[in-house]
Amino acid sequence: MPFGIILKTVLLGITFAFTPASFAEDVVELYKDNCAECHHAQRLGGMGPALLPGNLKRLRNKAAVDVITNGRVATQMPAFADKLSEVDIKALAEYIYTPPETLPVWGLDEINASHIIHNKASDLPDKPVFEVDDLLNLFLVVELGDHHVTLLDGDRMEPIHRFRSRFALHGGPKYSASGRFVYFASRDGWISKYDIYNLKLVAEIRAGINTRNLAVSADGRYVMVANYLPHSLVLLDAIDLKPIKLFDVKDSNGNSSRVSAVYTAPPRNSFIAALKDIPEVWQIYYGDDPPTGFAGWVHDYRPESGENLEPEPFPVRRIVVDDYLDDFFFDQDYVSIIGASREGKGQVVDLDVRRVIVNDLELPGMPHLGSGITWEYQGRTVLATPNLKKANVSVIDMESWKVIKNIETLGPG
Repeated sequence: MPFGIILKTVLLGITFAFTPASFAEDVVELYKDNCAECHHAQRLGGMGPALLPGNLKRLRNKAAVDVITNGRVATQMPAFADKLSEVDIKALAEYIYTPPETLPVWGLDEINASHIIHNKASDLPDKPVFEVDDLLNLFLVVELGDHHVTLLDGDRMEPIHRFRSRFALHGGPKYSASGRFVYFASRDGWISKYDIYNLKLVAEIRAGINTRNLAVSADGRYVMVANYLPHSLVLLDAIDLKPIKLFDVKDSNGNSSRVSAVYTAPPRNSFIAALKDIPEVWQIYYGDDPPTGFAGWVHDYRPESGENLEPEPFPVRRIVVDDYLDDFFFDQDYVSIIGASREGKGQVVDLDVRRVIVNDLELPGMPHLGSGITWEYQGRTVLATPNLKKANVSVIDMESWKVIKNIETLGPG
């Protein structure tokens, strides 16, 4: 069955109240007549990307008007300048940036139905179909303008292969330990596994509607996906991206949250996730034998106490923090995470003692901690991070947790 037919079958089976009450019926009809075939009637995406505010953060309203008017080069997005008036185009742009009254459902049934196997990894040879001097000196260039990825030979700086990706990849590609496989996440929730040796897609699945990023476990068995919409974390089998478990991201009072980011912590056999709307950090254990009491405190570890119940697979340890975290970075031992909010407040969280140990780390430039790096400097470990609001790089002493240097740059990054 063609991919487009599969996707329409998946998405058209979803029903819920979705249209913002503030929009006139003629604007909704305008969308249905001109956009729904590719972008879905409820804006969830199909052959085209999802058209929800969270998915369009990288496309400003003015740019959206231009895309609707003139189309998008090297895509299936047509120009509507000859079909719609300027008033209609501006109304459509306003409509797609308006949140729905009711959040859409994207649970395990919908995720499973979107699953696509392009090529079984077991059927593909474990030998590259191209020749290079060093298989470990390859790198990928993600091209956001026309949604392609180019594989480059790092020795010769020459392209090996170029292939189409899903719309608006985000969060950076993640690799298997061997470097053979790479995993991508798109803004509208598609997760793709690509075989670099054979230059072929292995599998794809839509794990969410608006996805932040993904992480691959250190043992190579699992992929964890962090979503803004719905408020969930989705655990996938790294072999074929088949869903294993969906985590509804809620606190003990039932309040739900978007997930800011998820990363793997190899020495801890865990994924670490920061939440955007709840002041918590989650540690999710992916090893085969979770430690006793991992998900909560145990008063008596003796077997006869009755408290040592065998933990369920993938238990969640919740660590309460002082403020929301929009991004974070590990120290070299994966004991502490350094997190920051968009308001510029920084925190240091000790994962061993399960609490905040520094709550006043001054980072007003809104650091992009996911792009940070650590090294030894004059007998101490320091962290450098670029900033999204200020044109500088902040250098932080990881013992005193003080900013010891601000290096000016030509622009924020």
